Amino acid sequence: MSLDPQTQLVLAQLAAAGAPPLETLTPEQARTAFSLPQGETEPVGKVEDRTIPGPGSDIPIRVYYPKDSQATNNPALVYYHGGGWVVGNIDTHDNVCRALTNLANCITISVDYRLAPEHKFPAAVEDSYTAVKYVYDHAEDFQIDRSRIAVGGDSAGGNLAAVVSNLAKDKKTPAICFQLLLYPSTNLGGEPTVSMKENAEGYFLTKGTMEWFRDCYLTSEQDKLNPLLSPYLYKDFSGLSPALVITAEFDPLRDEGEDYAKKLAEAGVDVETVRYDGTIHGFISMAVVIEKGKAALVKSGEALRAAFSK
Repeated sequence: MSLDPQTQLVLAQLAAAGAPPLETLTPEQARTAFSLPQGETEPVGKVEDRTIPGPGSDIPIRVYYPKDSQATNNPALVYYHGGGWVVGNIDTHDNVCRALTNLANCITISVDYRLAPEHKFPAAVEDSYTAVKYVYDHAEDFQIDRSRIAVGGDSAGGNLAAVVSNLAKDKKTPAICFQLLLYPSTNLGGEPTVSMKENAEGYFLTKGTMEWFRDCYLTSEQDKLNPLLSPYLYKDFSGLSPALVITAEFDPLRDEGEDYAKKLAEAGVDVETVRYDGTIHGFISMAVVIEKGKAALVKSGEALRAAFSK
């Protein structure tokens, strides 16, 4: 297929702006330059900024309550933002978390995990697992039903959600009822996929930027063999919680997400894979200007509601 008109317009505007590639900047400059269209702030029931104890330092989190949240036993989504483990934060993904809170009618906990290169692998993994374990152990404090906790994330955050799901299975805690994996990075050390080659330039996320993210995040070449970095490398996926994997046609990470979903399916995991044709990496964060992003958010909300109702 060809690019859909709204995605074409976004790419044209980005090209006209002439912003330098992130990999030509320092991490601090890249964080300042990294922005996603937010649109109007979507109302939710209540928002709280908190911190929880972390392995390195306290972890900032943002807690979104739906408009009709109950006093107890609400379902929850622990969400990890995208940004290549280097950029992004709970503010850049505020619109996504607000939308999912309302669409899934759940409490959403957005995790501001430590970023590379100041905090290299596995710092982000440690913070991400610690956060969902804390939410599970303190479910009553968050008005959450600990039997209905899902994890989710986009891009690097999708990577972290997949890794956390495997870690939780291995450690036998916490119980995770669902994985929402939005165009996840799953195999950082693998050979370049067809989609990585075909979509290497010109579609928002580039091969060069992904390589820079990886180099910032990794401590050594040995990390590439670690399933905590590349969840695709796990040997046994049986017993993982059900998953929705969303990909985009013109995304370098498309094949990684779809290959990971196939691995889950082969292991007997209940997984649904949905590819949105004609659009690019990050399109869900651009839902204010790309209708397919809104459709993917609705799909995600429906999948979460279904998982929470079981």
